[in-house]
Amino acid sequence: MIFTRARNVVSGAISRHAFPGAVVETGTSREVRWREAMGHLTYDDHAAATTLDTIYDLASLTKVVATTTAAMQLVEAGRLRLGDLVARWLPQWRGEDRRLVTVEDLLSHAAGLPAWLPFFREHQGRQAFVTELARTPLEYAPRSASVYSDLGFILLGFVLEQAAEESLDRQFAAISSRLGLGDITFRPPGAWQPRTAPTEFDPWRGRLLKGEVHDENAAALEGVAGHAGLFGAVSAVGEFARWVLRARAGDREACERLASREAVVRFTTRHDVPGSSRALGWDTMLPTSSCGTRMSSLAFGHTGFTGTSLWIDPMRDLYAVLLTNRVYPSRANEAITQARPAFHDAVLEEVVSSE
Repeated sequence: MIFTRARNVVSGAISRHAFPGAVVETGTSREVRWREAMGHLTYDDHAAATTLDTIYDLASLTKVVATTTAAMQLVEAGRLRLGDLVARWLPQWRGEDRRLVTVEDLLSHAAGLPAWLPFFREHQGRQAFVTELARTPLEYAPRSASVYSDLGFILLGFVLEQAAEESLDRQFAAISSRLGLGDITFRPPGAWQPRTAPTEFDPWRGRLLKGEVHDENAAALEGVAGHAGLFGAVSAVGEFARWVLRARAGDREACERLASREAVVRFTTRHDVPGSSRALGWDTMLPTSSCGTRMSSLAFGHTGFTGTSLWIDPMRDLYAVLLTNRVYPSRANEAITQARPAFHDAVLEEVVSSE
């Protein structure tokens, strides 16, 4: 099935240089309904066309596909509790303002941490980041609000490594293997280079980035971080979405491989932090967000700074993946903010019209 309206939205965005190319996929818990590559890897005259196996820097999709999933599985295994104090796992995290911050606060972006700081300019490696995070002033009282925070998910990644006694990339490799996701990983192999979409010419590193993480703080952590670092193909992200849909519906195999229905529902249901649309790791449906206006109130998803997104609607048994490199050649291009909701609305319009 070709989603003509949604295809026109994406091709129109490409022609307007919102991004040089895109690979999209929509489907249900049991099947792919549409998967297509459009455009090119760059705007150059002789640029290679995107293909169904083009690799994209998934950016903050890492937060939900890798970090949140690892947290959910550790909670299910009893190796981590949502109510655990961060200080239990990272003794450096101390001080009256932060002593009661929990794992759940990090997952719901309610720990009080700033959204972002350029740690990469002066710090390299896990220990330096832990030390700096532990002394970063909080911007608000924990649980009084929700501020989307890369810093919180960087910290969460460190907590998960302590709880699992294993690096985050190894934890995710086991998850990916168990789910059969295919082409998705931290620190992608050199063999993927020819089919990888470049992101941005980075002044800090002095080169065009291709196959190395776009996010500078993740780069300072050697490409493995709780907030960014995954690279992958649309088929892998779509496969992950199908497992999530099946587990949330109570499918036995999905619950055994991913997590119980109760866990998936808990992690994908809007949290009770005042004024927040956040669940645990995931964002939830707002008509003003990237998911557009037509998804159900149960929908949840996430976006990535480089131009990626994943939205899942369990009420309609539907998911939609949009992968682009909108930051090529510069992150200043923000035209994707109009393209994303238009894409999702077009997908839903065609689903509804076919019912």
